[in-house]
Amino acid sequence: MATGIKDKVAVIGMGCSRFGERWDVGAQELMVEAFQECIGDAGIDRQEIQAAWFGTCFDEVNVGKSALPLSATLRLPNIAVTRTENFCASGTEAFRGAAYAVASGAYDICLALGVEKLKDTGYGGLPNFGPGMGSQAWLWMPNMTAPGAFAMLASSYGAAYGIPEQELKRAMARVSVKSHANGVLNPKAHLRKAVSLDDVLNAPIVAHPLGLFDCCGVSDGAACAIVTTPEIARGLKPTSEIVTIKAIQLALSNGSEAQFGAWRGDHFVTTSKASARAYQEAGIADPRKEISMMELHDCFSITELVTYEDLHISERGKARFDVLDGFFDLSGTIPCQPDGGLKCFGHPIGASGLRMLYEMYLQLLGRAGERQIKNPRLGLTHNLGGMPFMNVSSITIVGRHQE
Repeated sequence: MATGIKDKVAVIGMGCSRFGERWDVGAQELMVEAFQECIGDAGIDRQEIQAAWFGTCFDEVNVGKSALPLSATLRLPNIAVTRTENFCASGTEAFRGAAYAVASGAYDICLALGVEKLKDTGYGGLPNFGPGMGSQAWLWMPNMTAPGAFAMLASSYGAAYGIPEQELKRAMARVSVKSHANGVLNPKAHLRKAVSLDDVLNAPIVAHPLGLFDCCGVSDGAACAIVTTPEIARGLKPTSEIVTIKAIQLALSNGSEAQFGAWRGDHFVTTSKASARAYQEAGIADPRKEISMMELHDCFSITELVTYEDLHISERGKARFDVLDGFFDLSGTIPCQPDGGLKCFGHPIGASGLRMLYEMYLQLLGRAGERQIKNPRLGLTHNLGGMPFMNVSSITIVGRHQE
C-alpha cells in the first residue's frame, strides 16, 4: 500500500516577489526576485540544483509554452526543467513535481518556481473557458465568467442550507474584512488597505450576490521553493529551522458534477476528496483540532466560506457561524489567509500556490513579523482551478521537522 511522502522531503528555502501591478518589470525579473531570496535562504549554490519545475498558466505571451524561460533566466546548469500547467494549481503542481522527484530518490535537490505576468497581457480576469475545459466546454458555458459561476455557487449554497441572503452576504463580507486586515500587515501584498463590513456590503455588485470586495484582483508575481531530503537539510540547517512536507494531494473532476451526478452546486467535490486523502497521508485524525493555519483559494469570498466545510473543519451549512465568531481570524483558533490571501495578493495564477506555501513556511519558522501566529505546527494550503462544476483541487500540508 502506498504510504505517501510524509516527512520524506524538506523545504530548505523559499522566496516570493512583491505582488501587484508590476509595470516596472517583466516575468523574468519577477522570477529572479523570488529566486534570489529563495536560494539565499537555502544557503546553497545554484549549481547544486539538479532539476526544476516551472509553473505558469495563461501567461504564454511572456514566457511561452516551454520550460526554457526558467532555465535561461536563472542560468540553471543545463539540468532537466519541466513546465507545469494545471489551472490555478499550476504553482502547486511545480512544487509537487519537485517534491516527488526528491521523495523518489531520483534527485537530491530540486527547485519549483511559479510566475504569472498578467497585467501586460490585457488580462481583466479569468477568461471565458473554451477547449481548455474539454471539448464540451463550448456547449456547457459559451459565455460563462468566473464571477458568474461562483455567484451561482453562492446562490446554490444558500438555498441548500436555507440561509437568508443577507445572512450569507454578511458572512461572506466578514471573510473579506478578515483577509484585508491581514493584508495590511504584509509588505508583499498588492492591496494593503483595511475595509469595513459596510464597505463590503455596500460595494457595487459584480455578479449577484457577489460584490466588488467579494472578488480577488489580478496581479503580477512569482514565488519559489527549493526542496531536498531531510538528511541533506540537517547538514545545512538546525533541526528547528527545517520544514517538511506532510502531504500533497490532488483531485480532479470527472464530469459527475456537471453531467450525471447528484451534486447540488453547493460545494466542491474535489476539495472534499483531496483533503480527506491529505489528512490520511499526514496522519491527521481531526483537522479542526490539529491544523494550525491555512491559506485557501479565496478567488471569491464564497469559495473560502464553502472550502471551510470541504476541508472537514466546519460543519456542512455552518461555516458562517465560525466566520462570524472569529474562528478563522488571525487571533482565532485556525487563522486563515494570514498573509491576506488572494484577496490582497491578487491571483497571478502560476505563482499563487507557491505564494501560499511561502506564508506557511515563514509562519512555521517564526519569520512572519506582525502577523506571526503563536507556535504553529501544521499549515495547510489549498488551490482550486476551474469552475464549481468542473475543477482541480490541490491540498498541501507542511509542518515542523521531527527527528
